[in-house]
Amino acid sequence: MEGLKVSDANLVVYVHPSKSKKVSEAILRELGSLLFKFSETFDGVLLAYDVNILSEVAKILPGIHPYLGVRLKAKLLLFYPKPDMLLEGKVVKLGQQSIHVIVLGFSSAIITEEDIREEFIYKVKHGQEVFASTSHKRHKIKVGTIIRFLVKSFDEEILHISGSLVPVHTGSIHWLDKNLEDCSHTNRSTKKRRESEGRGEMEEHDKVMVDGETFSLNIDHQIKKSKRRRRSEDSC
Repeated sequence: MEGLKVSDANLVVYVHPSKSKKVSEAILRELGSLLFKFSETFDGVLLAYDVNILSEVAKILPGIHPYLGVRLKAKLLLFYPKPDMLLEGKVVKLGQQSIHVIVLGFSSAIITEEDIREEFIYKVKHGQEVFASTSHKRHKIKVGTIIRFLVKSFDEEILHISGSLVPVHTGSIHWLDKNLEDCSHTNRSTKKRRESEGRGEMEEHDKVMVDGETFSLNIDHQIKKSKRRRRSEDSC
C-alpha cells in the first residue's frame, strides 16, 4: 500500500525539570502524545517510532522553568496520504450512496456515489447490501471486504480521507490480485502467440521469396539454354 514511509529524524525533546530523574519516561511520554496525529514537522501522521538517545547530557534552557533539551535520533513510521495514491482499507459500512472504509484501523474514508464507477450496481442480496460489478460477476464489495481505492483528498485535522473507485485498478483486493495476475498471464500468452504467428508469416514470406528467386534463376537458365540451341541451329 502507498502512503507509508519510514523517516530518520534528529530530534530535541524538551523535558520539564521535575522529570529530570526519569528522562527516558518523559521522552517516551512526549513522543507518545504525537501518535496518530498529523504533524506538519514530519509531514504525516506518526504511527510508530524507535528512539535512540544520543547523549545523557541534556542542555538546560534559560527561562523561568529551565527545561532540559535532550537530543534524540529516531526512526519514524509515518502515514502521509496524498492525492492519486492507492490506499487499502476495510469496508465497515455500505449504502446506496456511499461506501465507508477504515484505513490502518484509525483513519476513516468515504467513497461517495459519484466516485463509484458505473459498473458497480447497488443491490440487496439475502438481506445484505452489496455493490456488484456488471462486468465481472465475482467482483463484489460488501461489509468486511478489503478494497483498494484512490485518494482524492485528506483532511489533516480529523484524519478523514475522500476516496474514489473510478479507476479500473480499484475495488476488491481479493478479486483484483487474482484477476490482474490472470489478465497479465493472458496478455503474455497473447503476445507470445502473436509473435509466433508473425515469425511464421515471415518464414512463409521468405520461403516464397526464395522459391521465386530460384524460379527466376531456372527461367534465366532455360532462356540461356534456348538461345544457345538457336545459335547452334543457325550455325548448322
